[in-house]
Amino acid sequence: MDKYYLTKERFEELKKELGDLKNKGRLDIAERLKRAKEFGDLSENSEYAEAREEQSFVESRIFELEELLKKAVLIKKSGGSAEHVEVGSTVSVKKDGQVFRYTLVGSYEAKPEEGKISDESPLGKAFLRRKVGDSVAVTVPSGSVVYQITKIE
Repeated sequence: MDKYYLTKERFEELKKELGDLKNKGRLDIAERLKRAKEFGDLSENSEYAEAREEQSFVESRIFELEELLKKAVLIKKSGGSAEHVEVGSTVSVKKDGQVFRYTLVGSYEAKPEEGKISDESPLGKAFLRRKVGDSVAVTVPSGSVVYQITKIE
């Protein structure tokens, strides 16, 4: 069984989206389908075809969200310094004299531009279960990059 790591905030956002789609989304589509049927011949009715496409999209998204939420594991934020890197950890690393800070999150929350990297990314995988002082080598297209873990929160 796959696990999807989510923060409590993201879990609540997705739960709200699911509720909106199940209630308002389905009702809106049902109304559109009803109006489209009033135009007559369904085989040449573009409004009906568009509403059916939208219905398919909404039902697919509902299924996706239900599966995701069933398999969700909430990320626990550690209160202080942690012993090793895990999902939810914020890790400070040194590379070529520069300090970088990354937070390991699930793939549904990754935003590398904000320093949130997925636990499934090459960098995230390399940091998992490592300790302060460990050197981590990550293979990139141009070769190998070495990071030194300086702090885990």
